[in-house]
Amino acid sequence: MLQDDNDVAPTPSPAPSRRRFLTGAAGAAAGLAAAPALLTGCGSAGASGDTLQFWNFYAPSNSPDPAANRQSQWFVELIDTWNATHSVQIELVFVPQGTYRGGAKLPSAFAAGDGPDIFLLSPGDFLRYYNGGVLADLTPHMAAEAIADYGSALESRTVDGKVYALPMEIEPLAMFYDVAAWESAGLSEGDIPTTWDEMLDAGDKLRTGTRAGLVFDTPPGYYQNFTWYPWMWQGGGEVLAADGSVAFDSAATRQALRLWQQAVESGIAPRTLPAAGDAVSAFAAGNVAMWQQGIWQVASFGAYAPDFRYGIFKLPVPPGGEYTTALGGWSFCANAQGRNAEAAAEFCVWALGSTKEDSIERMVTWCTDVKTDIAPRASALELGAARGGYDFWAMKAFRDDIAPGGRAEPRYPPVVYKAVSDAIQGTMLAGRDPADEAERAARAIDAYTRSYEGASMI
Repeated sequence: MLQDDNDVAPTPSPAPSRRRFLTGAAGAAAGLAAAPALLTGCGSAGASGDTLQFWNFYAPSNSPDPAANRQSQWFVELIDTWNATHSVQIELVFVPQGTYRGGAKLPSAFAAGDGPDIFLLSPGDFLRYYNGGVLADLTPHMAAEAIADYGSALESRTVDGKVYALPMEIEPLAMFYDVAAWESAGLSEGDIPTTWDEMLDAGDKLRTGTRAGLVFDTPPGYYQNFTWYPWMWQGGGEVLAADGSVAFDSAATRQALRLWQQAVESGIAPRTLPAAGDAVSAFAAGNVAMWQQGIWQVASFGAYAPDFRYGIFKLPVPPGGEYTTALGGWSFCANAQGRNAEAAAEFCVWALGSTKEDSIERMVTWCTDVKTDIAPRASALELGAARGGYDFWAMKAFRDDIAPGGRAEPRYPPVVYKAVSDAIQGTMLAGRDPADEAERAARAIDAYTRSYEGASMI
């Protein structure tokens, strides 16, 4: 889909030790089975009295991106509102995004008994914390109506009918592209790729000595796995089959690994991310023509590069494949063994999972004003749409065309995630054979799942 120049962007807006279990030690990733261990003595880091800590990565800053500043302010206002009306106070603790998302700070804090009372959690890391006994049951604080309002958005955060995390957003992936670069390469809207070969051909035409034709995420981590899964799913591939058996060593897996490998080896995709991973800056500087990114970039383009012409399209599919994208998004969680688990759980539901108007309004503001996301609650999605939150061309495309073909990000434990990550890294950047890497990863996953005793991975 091409940006319409008349559109105006929306306002931005023996079990292992607990340490080994939570950090997902490299030895376990090599295939050692690890049974979940409950954590004990998990207090709140640095909290005292009736003050609880909420760790997150939306730090106040003087960022050149106004959307980032508005997002941090949303958290500040959220806590101020709670603190003005509750005796148990909450303190925001900001952890740098790279450290929070890809580092060991959060799991290490829990393993040491110093985890936060409230924290943000991605779907991909859910089982690490659930199996570790960290997540408080939020269900007793929620009305049945509110649970139903979330619908399928809670499936990856639920165990045995109990809710352990409340999503604040749904974030589909798509392909973003530079319209000016597209036109200068002699491409038109009719050349929008629908197949992998067409995407690589377009990337080859778009690349220059200073501009990457296509970008896939390169640093290892849960996020890279998240962005890679759709390419495997499109060919019918799975990490685990519906019956729980290991299905990773498949033709679909091998062709998805080969796609990313081919993009790098042909020079269409770079081995390192342009602009240190800042997609909007890379596009604005002319350093990238296409980049697989998520709906959250709509807010950043609108705030940081409002005059930049970009387009988006659905992820292309392989021969005989079926369109699929991944649906990510962060959730609020409460520490089951913190200083006051009851109050922490109450806060999470008050913030995002109440039937009260202010809870729904809060989600609408986050998803259509402060940030650009699909609201995970039906009531918030409906209200946001009624107020024009999805009228902007890009938001409309994500809601109507891109998200409906999505699947929730998987909730694999660290050992499974690491095996998949090693296969991606080994083929994409080390040039190893996709068949060998798929087989190796499948063996590691199989060795782990044979004695796995945690909640269902599927």
